[in-house]
Formats: sequence, C-alpha cells, structure tokens
Amino acid sequence: MSQDKKQGRKLGFAILISVILHLAVGFSLAAFGNVFTPPALPEEEKPAELTLMDLSPAPEKEKNPQFVDVDKSKESAEKPKEQTFESNANSHAASERPPTGDLPLPSQDGKDLPLRELETHDFSLQTQGSTPQPQLPSPAETKPTPPPTTSPTPDPEQLAMLTSTPPPPIKAPDETQPSPTADTAASVAPPAPRPQPETPASNYRKQQQQTRIAGSISRQGPSSVNAVGTPLGRYQKQMYDAVGARWYQHMEQRRDLVSIGTARLTFSIDRSGRVTNLKVIENTANEAFASVCLQSVQELKLPPIPEDVAGTLPSEGLQAELTFISYAN
Repeated sequence: MSQDKKQGRKLGFAILISVILHLAVGFSLAAFGNVFTPPALPEEEKPAELTLMDLSPAPEKEKNPQFVDVDKSKESAEKPKEQTFESNANSHAASERPPTGDLPLPSQDGKDLPLRELETHDFSLQTQGSTPQPQLPSPAETKPTPPPTTSPTPDPEQLAMLTSTPPPPIKAPDETQPSPTADTAASVAPPAPRPQPETPASNYRKQQQQTRIAGSISRQGPSSVNAVGTPLGRYQKQMYDAVGARWYQHMEQRRDLVSIGTARLTFSIDRSGRVTNLKVIENTANEAFASVCLQSVQELKLPPIPEDVAGTLPSEGLQAELTFISYAN
C-alpha cells in the first residue's frame, strides 16, 4: 500500500511539474514571441507621381486681332497661307531686302518712328469729283436760227465777243463786193465752247513715312505682309479712314497752334457705332495737338457693328488704339 502511495505522489509531482513547464513556456512565448517572429514583408511601393503646375501668369488675351491697312495696289484675290494680320483685303508678304530680324514684316530702311509704315507718300482727302457736263452739238450740227424781225440788230462789239472775225476777202480791181447785211451777220453760228475737263474722284489716303524695320520675310517683291481680309478688318479700315480724314482737316486749320510730338489715344466702339471710353494715354506735344486728336475721334459717325463681327468682340465692343504724330518734314 505504501508502494502505491509513493507511485501516486510521483505521478502527481510529474503532472504538476508538467503544468508548470507548460505555463512557463506559454509565458515565454507571450513575452518574447515578437523577438523571434520574422518581420513582415514590406508592401510593394507604387511609382511616384509628379504633377507639374504652371504658376506663371497667363498671357493676356488680345482684345482684337492686330490690324494692318492693305493698300489697293497690293490687294490679292487669294488668301495667304499664313494669316498673320487682319485687314481690309488679302495680301501676300514680300520684301525688297533679305530678312534681318524676327518680325513678320519686310526688312527696310527708313526713319525711326513709333509706327511701322511700308512706303512713303503724302495724304489725300476724299473728293467726289466734278459732275459730267452735257455734250454740246458740234458747229456743223448747229442750225442757225433766223432772228425775229422785231429784234434789234446786235451790237457789233457784242457779236465780236461771241464769234471769230474772218479775214477780209481779196477784191479784184474791177470787182465790187456788196456789204454784208445785219441778217447775214446774225446768221453766223457762235463756236461751241470746249468742255471743261472733269475733276476725277479720289479716295482718302493717309500720309505715310517709310520706317526702319528688321523683318523675317524672305519672298522678293514690294514691301507687304501676310494679311487676310475679314468683315472686322473692313470695319476697322472704315473707322481709321474716318478718323484720319477729320484729323488732317483739323490739322490744316490749326497748323500754327500745334507743336511737334506724338499723342496716343484709346477708345471703344460699341455695337451701335458710338465712341466710348476715349482717353489720351500719352502726349508729347502741346494741348492744342491733343485737342485736335480728341476732336477727330469724337466726331466719328460709324454705322452699327455688323452682327457677325459683334459676336467675336468683347462686351465693351471694338477696342482701338491710335497714334498721331506731328513731325517736321
């Protein structure tokens, strides 16, 4: 019996020791499990994304396309491939000199002025021309009208003013010539007056002074640019011609009052054709010159802007900037 008790005690101690060992192993795993656990594999990295942002100020949008006046002698029926400028008519670029710069203009010598003019000529104002005179019948077709019997004989001095006096005939020695009667003298038809030459009509043309330009056009020919005629260009041409014609007239009247210099004006043309927002932004001449320039724009009377043109313009209408120059010839 004592032997069984000893065996039972041994078994109990063995179980107790086993429980203690399992608990120790459990606590050890709980305490030091992270040390022996292999680290987790890193997640696959995504490729970096780079976003470029342009922080520079956006270029200011032109309120109107740049306008260039095309002379009638350089007009073309076909549009150019490069439509660099807007104008009243089509034209193809050409230059009399090789290119010397980057501007889309011909290279040429000239004066250093703030304008870019391609040729030199004086201004001319628009004239309507004289009315054609009616054709008068030739002297051969004119039938003499016998004078009334009650009319007095014309005064010889007045008759000489209307007719040419023929030379006296050579008389033979024995020949007697009867003197002409008043009826014969009155029947002589006066010569038809010569028709006066008609004054031809002319269009307005602004004064131009060829300026110095360093351009990039390589095609040989008279100085011109690539321009395309548009409804807006034709309306601008009408506006510039109307201002220019008034300006030259006022300058002729006040030439003794204005001084040499330059004036720059900005203004708008609303949809009804009325001038608004007129300002002088620069004036290097005197006040009389600025007054002439202002008056020339204020007197504008333009038709309403066409609907197809008005739809392409800002809400304030057509924006314009004009430069007036008064210089010694």
